[in-house]
Amino acid sequence: MARPTRARVDLAAIRHNYAHAKAQAPGARALAVVKADAYGHGAVAVARALAPVADAFAVACTEEALELREAGITKPIVLLEGVFEPSELAHLDSARLTPVAHNREQLDWLCRARPKRPFRVWLKMDTGMHRLGMDPADFAAAHARLADCSHVGEVVLMTHLACADEPEHPATRAQLACFTAHAGGLPGPRSVANSAAVLGCPAAHGDWLRPGIMLYGATPFGEAHPSAAALRPTMQLQSQLISVRALDPGEAIGYGGRYVCQAPTRVGVVAAGYADGYPRHAKDGTPAAVNGKPSRVIGRVSMDMLTVDLTDQPDARPGDPVQLWGDAVPANDVAAASDTIAYQLFTGLSRRVPVSYRDDS
Repeated sequence: MARPTRARVDLAAIRHNYAHAKAQAPGARALAVVKADAYGHGAVAVARALAPVADAFAVACTEEALELREAGITKPIVLLEGVFEPSELAHLDSARLTPVAHNREQLDWLCRARPKRPFRVWLKMDTGMHRLGMDPADFAAAHARLADCSHVGEVVLMTHLACADEPEHPATRAQLACFTAHAGGLPGPRSVANSAAVLGCPAAHGDWLRPGIMLYGATPFGEAHPSAAALRPTMQLQSQLISVRALDPGEAIGYGGRYVCQAPTRVGVVAAGYADGYPRHAKDGTPAAVNGKPSRVIGRVSMDMLTVDLTDQPDARPGDPVQLWGDAVPANDVAAASDTIAYQLFTGLSRRVPVSYRDDS
């Protein structure tokens, strides 16, 4: 009998979420961001499901792009971090990849390249996030340098927003103003909007959207947002009860005895833990669902097991199904109760957890 912990990914839901992103900005194109193994959902499976509808894909690095090419994905692929060394330039040519250029060294490499065919470049400005990007004062010169390269075709102008998940944060307006001031007179399509800006900041939409976490059914916002309400969950992490016991008031559960029963308590042990990717720091009260009914984590999460409260489910037995996140237990709620974000839940899924796919389109 196989261990019951497994993940199920709904590919039709991912396509729905991509369509929802595009519906926010009719006429704009959208990169489907599938970096980090499609946020833990399986980059090849997700890209194949999106290939008929996606305008292009985005990954973090060349290795991720080549995996998609080897799987038969032919749509354009943007390298969000660009190339890390000149030796990667050959892949831009042979695999038809589109690099982001975010520093002078990358510009030097790109301009010295001698590809067999021209390639596109996405030129990134640092408008205030201070992570990657050209200084705004140097942006026009960088753009002119690419325009002078005979082997560089279209240049897309981009930046990244630091606080778009807080819709009223003044930093977003400041970043947009900076981008407009330093890129406004330059030719080329614009790309600014990450998931939060796609859903909550129409002023940032531009020509190319970059939906990431929203493709995977998780809201980028800390609070409920009307534009995020239509997103569909895409991953369910499931397991089973493997033990049920009754404890008296005053009895402690798990390592460190963190949770102490205040009343007679039925406790279920679930075959899932932090070695599967479930957050070790999940607090008492983190939501779960047993037999489709609400439950909660009680006690510290162990490597291979965690414990849930079954007091309100007197008929629950070993073998009963447990959902740790999915359609009945929003990943955002589990993440919030664990002082993390849904991105980390999805990307932290262990390789020992089997993943299966459904596509009910």
